Amino acid sequence: MFSPEGPSLRELAVQALSSVEHGYDLLAPKFDHTPFRTPASVLDAVAAALARSGPFDTGLDLCCGTGAGVEVLARVCRRSVTGVDFSAGMLAVAQEQVRPAGPEVSWVRADARALPFRAGFDLVVSFGAFGHFLPEELPGLFAEVHSVLRPGGRFAFPVLAPPRPTSPAYWMLLGFDAVMRVRNAVWRPPFVMYYRAFRLGEVRRELERAGFRVELAALPEFGRRDDGSPRVRLVTAVRT
Repeated sequence: MFSPEGPSLRELAVQALSSVEHGYDLLAPKFDHTPFRTPASVLDAVAAALARSGPFDTGLDLCCGTGAGVEVLARVCRRSVTGVDFSAGMLAVAQEQVRPAGPEVSWVRADARALPFRAGFDLVVSFGAFGHFLPEELPGLFAEVHSVLRPGGRFAFPVLAPPRPTSPAYWMLLGFDAVMRVRNAVWRPPFVMYYRAFRLGEVRRELERAGFRVELAALPEFGRRDDGSPRVRLVTAVRT
């Protein structure tokens, strides 16, 4: 799962026993050499889909990490792009290695649940961050995104189809979530990272309650499952 440049087992253990913020500060220098980084194929597919509905003027990468989403935004935004994350370590890596040509890029350290922006963005994206929010936190998170978008602005993120109960991946993710729940029950501070807590039906309802019109589109690059459902969807929530 990890390249030779990635973290050691000991480093991962230390991260897992830290808070989310400190854990990512520790992981930041090696994050891009882990499977936690969104694959380039997903980033490229989302960029292509957004280009078909753009261009946009201003973009925000929510929970930007080391800046992969900022690079996506730089392809479709003309004026400025902002990356926001609460890990200083991740932002430091992003600022060092992500310098796309084109729009102005800025980096802001802040909690996604209390964004320090006004309604000035045309597009907000997020990649791989939602497992760090408990289901009861989604209404507040989506309200924050709604508040920083201009009317008609878009909040877009990819969602992978959940694995079947007959697949090894299903049981691996179920086991991971169970381990994390036990860890958080016996150890403080908590490390919130659950792979199966972000369910598309519930997410759609909460987005609509926050004032969004929700559109779902298959990302054709990833094909369809045996039952005809998309392997990867792009969720686009439009501020009404």
